[in-house]
Amino acid sequence: MARRNDLERLLIAVHSLARIAASETGSTTPQAQWRTLSLLENRGAMRLGELAAASRVTQPGMTRLVGQMADAGLVERSADPDDSRAVVVAATEKGLAELADWRTRLAEVLTPWFDDLDDDEWAALHTTASILEARTRAKEAAR
Repeated sequence: MARRNDLERLLIAVHSLARIAASETGSTTPQAQWRTLSLLENRGAMRLGELAAASRVTQPGMTRLVGQMADAGLVERSADPDDSRAVVVAATEKGLAELADWRTRLAEVLTPWFDDLDDDEWAALHTTASILEARTRAKEAAR
């Protein structure tokens, strides 16, 4: 039970941390854009319906978002070679560069919050981040 509670606390804290950091940047870019680019970065090009399901949004909502992102040069759409009625979405180099910049800005905003941590606390964060990264990458790769 304690382990499950620790995971729950971690999940809540990470969500709060991401929301607070995003707010602190002053950006008005919707979180759905970054989530979509992250999915495309991790999983590669995806059919629009699969992307909507993975992002947990409706297909019409994803269609609108992808249209806006394509207009901004962040993603490109193409016909699925196996089904010309379906659309495949891929991140562009510009989209991936903007995602990397977004992550850098989030880290920069958060860095002062953690400046007072000692070496042991930084080591604990490093270990936690490494574990979470390995587990999430493994889960993404299995999809």
